[in-house]
Amino acid sequence: MTQARSRTAAISGRRPPGNFHAHVIWRLGVGIVGGRYPEGSGLPGLPELIEEFGVSRTVLREALKTLSAKGLIEAKSRVGTRVLPRTRWNLFDPDVLAWHFEAGPDLGFLENLAEMRMAIEPEAAALAAQRRTPEQAQGLLGWVDKMALRENTAESFARYDLEFHRAVADASGNRFMRAISALVELGLTAAFTISSPVEDQAAFDATVGIHRDIAEAIRDRDPEKARDSMRGAIRQGFDRAAGKFR
Repeated sequence: MTQARSRTAAISGRRPPGNFHAHVIWRLGVGIVGGRYPEGSGLPGLPELIEEFGVSRTVLREALKTLSAKGLIEAKSRVGTRVLPRTRWNLFDPDVLAWHFEAGPDLGFLENLAEMRMAIEPEAAALAAQRRTPEQAQGLLGWVDKMALRENTAESFARYDLEFHRAVADASGNRFMRAISALVELGLTAAFTISSPVEDQAAFDATVGIHRDIAEAIRDRDPEKARDSMRGAIRQGFDRAAGKFR
């Protein structure tokens, strides 16, 4: 397992596949997203894939059905199984997102992800400022306090940050905000895998500070400040990760 994948697992809680079926799905998924099997190309035939992965025909067929349901491939008679265009892939699927990071996301993908977060999370924060319970407001401040601990590792800091954003979604009172948390989770995981604020004191202080601003705005029932501060947090994380590509 690579260091990046180890950190991704530690932050998000996602673990390497634990059975043959999941292993085949993961390997083929990463291969498609990473370009080993380009868009429009045909996958190797069943005999070749069975030999490569050492699994039964039944396991392989079930894996291909799963990839088809995620929008990555399509099987047609007399044509075989082909990789579909990226526009058909279900990018809200947690596995498809994870495969992008396993394969190595590019700057354009990170930018698209940040734009989606910008469209969702600031509104979640504004709703949380209007709807939060006293317990939820206190919980958000508690996660910020955990983020501020000087003994944090990159992984522990990122886990507390992720729990903070999940708590904002919960406090919004909108079930859809929580349902798309995989998008937020992988966005945060990508940013921290590429560049953690723990590695730089100024970045650490700035990240803790902007999250405290969000929590205090939600506590004070100030939707506009909560919205603006969340935008700042997303922009900050993207800029830090994007700097590694420049």
